[in-house]
Formats: sequence, structure tokens, C-alpha cells
Amino acid sequence: MVDPALYLIPVPLSDVPPAQVLPAPNLALVSHLRHFVVENVRSARRFLKRCDPSIDIDSLTFAELNGHTPATAVEALLAPLERGEAVGVISEAGCPAVADPGADVVAIAQRRGWRVVPLVGPSSILMGLMGSGFNGQSFAFLGYLPIDAPGRARKLKEMVRRIDHEDQTQIFIETPYRNERLLADLVQQLPPRLRLCVATDITGPAERIVTRTIRQWSGTALQVGKVPTIFLLYK
Repeated sequence: MVDPALYLIPVPLSDVPPAQVLPAPNLALVSHLRHFVVENVRSARRFLKRCDPSIDIDSLTFAELNGHTPATAVEALLAPLERGEAVGVISEAGCPAVADPGADVVAIAQRRGWRVVPLVGPSSILMGLMGSGFNGQSFAFLGYLPIDAPGRARKLKEMVRRIDHEDQTQIFIETPYRNERLLADLVQQLPPRLRLCVATDITGPAERIVTRTIRQWSGTALQVGKVPTIFLLYK
């Protein structure tokens, strides 16, 4: 039996067994939940089965919350919680509600006074920061940079200003197939003195976290690959 609450359930960042990166209490909890709000039903079902192969997936209810979900439909996703039943939130990777649409249901739960329980799990943003050697006291996660060249150039200038004047680490991501294009843009447009950390496949078998100056990156083959990557910039 699980107490009524909105449980925020982290998932692995890469294709590794859940027990390798998630605490045992998380794995035990998901076996007792019957209602889930998920970013993608198929991958959520697969994750739950990997947590506990004995789970009867067909007895569970899943409601999707992603970029296609109308704002007017979000509150209805928490109907089980309204009835006093526990609900789990599962994202595609990492921690729910961090750079993730799960934040919308958390906001509703908080407004309604329902208990919210964030569980321990991997965050690529924080793990990339931990491995970078950059300022962990002041940092900003910017999400995706603009795709258009003028917009991206303006954003990069703003990031440099924040680094120089606010002593703030800048953290951002890109769609994996555009990783190498972004890295090339960074090398071409940023001051050579700045340091860039490229953290790929965090917690996965090909994990690689490398910090170099922009000048040093310019002298290497810019091969990141089409894998989830976090970029961090600092002085």
C-alpha cells in the first residue's frame, strides 16, 4: 500500500539496468503504483517492466503529458489523486519536472495541497556540472539554444556576459543529431579563453565528460556523436 501522493520517479539517462542508477526503494515503490502520468506510454511501460518483470502492465493506467497535451487537459490527469490514490510521474529520461512537462502536474498538485514526493535519481544537468569543474554555486540551465544563426549568436554573447559579470556557469543542450554542429558553432564564436565541458552519455557505458578551453577544442576533431549530451560553459 502506498500513501496518496504525486511521486516523481526518475529514470535512467541511458540504456542501463534501472538498478544500476536508481535506489532500491524507488524500484520497490513503482511496483505498488497503479496510476501514472508519463511523457511516452511505450517507454514508460518498458521502464516499469525493467524495474520489476512481475508487474502486470495491463492492470495499470497511463495518461500522457507531453508537448501535445492541451493545457486545459492537464488537471484531469490527476483524477486518481483526487480520489485519494497515488500517482507516479515518469519522464523520458532523468528527473521529472526538470526541463520536462511534468512540472505542469506538479504545479497543480501544489496548488491543490496534495503531497508531492520527488525521488532520488540521475540528473544530467547536475551530474554534468559535478564533473565539469565549473562554478556549482551559481549556474543557469538554458535548455536549447536558438537554431537560427542571429538568435544563437545573441544568446552566446549573453552567456559570455553572464560568465564574466555574474560568475555563472551556463548549461545547455542540443538535439543529439545537431551536437557536432553546435560544438562547431561554439568553437567558432566563443572567446578562446573560455572553458567548455562536453558531457556525453552520462551514466551510460560510453560516458565521457571532458573540459577544455575553446582554443583546445578548436584543435581537436569535433566528434561528439548522436548521443544525449550536456554542454557547460565557464571561464
